[in-house]
Amino acid sequence: QVQLVESGGGLVLAGGSLRLSCAASGRTFSGNAMGWFRQVPGKEREFVAAISSNGGRTYYADSVKGRFTISRDNAKNTVYLQMNSLKPDDTAVYYCAAQIGPFISVVRGAYNYWGQGTQVTVSS
Repeated sequence: QVQLVESGGGLVLAGGSLRLSCAASGRTFSGNAMGWFRQVPGKEREFVAAISSNGGRTYYADSVKGRFTISRDNAKNTVYLQMNSLKPDDTAVYYCAAQIGPFISVVRGAYNYWGQGTQVTVSS
């Protein structure tokens, strides 16, 4: 079992930055690929970014490529999402997720554990 707790959300002006953190506890974190997803009311939860278990590979949705950076610190059992040049369209609840295996995936169903989410609101 893996428990995930997100933090770092909030209200920011367009063009600003936020860094989300996801602290993991439970079974071994360093063996899990991790991902960030986001969801707005009435829409499906969508993939944002993913990172392999050792941090060697990352993947991003086209909508955030070049603006967001996913990283992890396995010594701290934490994964991060640095979000720069934020736009109003980035407004959503952001969820951290963990897979059992080490390889990244963009598919929501590949993730076994989810955090409770943190709200990000970007005002214009």
